Amino acid sequence: MAISRKEFLQHAIRGVFVLGVGQSLQSYASEEFRLPPRSEAILRFVLVSDGHYGQADTNYDYHHDNMVSWLNKEKEQRGLDFAVVNGDLFHNDPSFLAPVKKKWDALDMPYYVSHGNHDLSDEATWKNVWSRSWNFSYEQKDAAFLVLNTADEKGNYVCPDLEWIRGELNRFQSKKHLIVFMHITPFKWTPGGEDCPELVALFNSQSNLRLIFHGHDHDQDHVKENAGKYYFFDSHIGGNWGTDYRGYRIVELLRNNEILTYQVNPATESKVNENKVRL
Repeated sequence: MAISRKEFLQHAIRGVFVLGVGQSLQSYASEEFRLPPRSEAILRFVLVSDGHYGQADTNYDYHHDNMVSWLNKEKEQRGLDFAVVNGDLFHNDPSFLAPVKKKWDALDMPYYVSHGNHDLSDEATWKNVWSRSWNFSYEQKDAAFLVLNTADEKGNYVCPDLEWIRGELNRFQSKKHLIVFMHITPFKWTPGGEDCPELVALFNSQSNLRLIFHGHDHDQDHVKENAGKYYFFDSHIGGNWGTDYRGYRIVELLRNNEILTYQVNPATESKVNENKVRL
């Protein structure tokens, strides 16, 4: 039985939001949602988190292979400029660091990673594998992106490096869009949060900071707000707890200066690989 792209989206998309120029956030029900033409998206990327590769009693190879396949299909259908894997790439044992990199190297797009609390690795080893430090930034068109570390090498939660962040926020203040990726949220509004009030104050004072993205809380796939700044979560890839699906979040920077983001439950699309559903 074939289904249309429209029908797939209605079943797969969860929580559609559009961030306006004045930082106003509008939400839409999935049945009301219509993707804008691809030509309207200047930049399009995807977020995933919490693969926990190597966790005992979980089918981590299967979940990673599925996710890589789904993301490559997403790129084929509508295009992706890059992906971000936002922490907890492996589960505690650093012997899984190289194997999980091999999994993500199968993506048909550039990708970036953040360091999570279960990624028990010192920074030198991490940099040797991923070619980037725990804190780094990059630019794409008129957007800048900060990737922040939120855990030490033993897995203890830490607030990100404020001195480094101040310098980067100042360096990128003229960018149209500034976007942050950090594994652990800087609020105790979830059981896994870590209060970082000085960091939040920096975020609140940065006028071009548009969105902050988190992993860590596997059961969260929605948005939380503080002082007009929006903090999004993206469910999980692996692990032994969380939402009842394993999903990813799409973000599109549009020509009209709005930002569109929505969470996807790709389980319906997984049937494409089983030749049961054709999109």
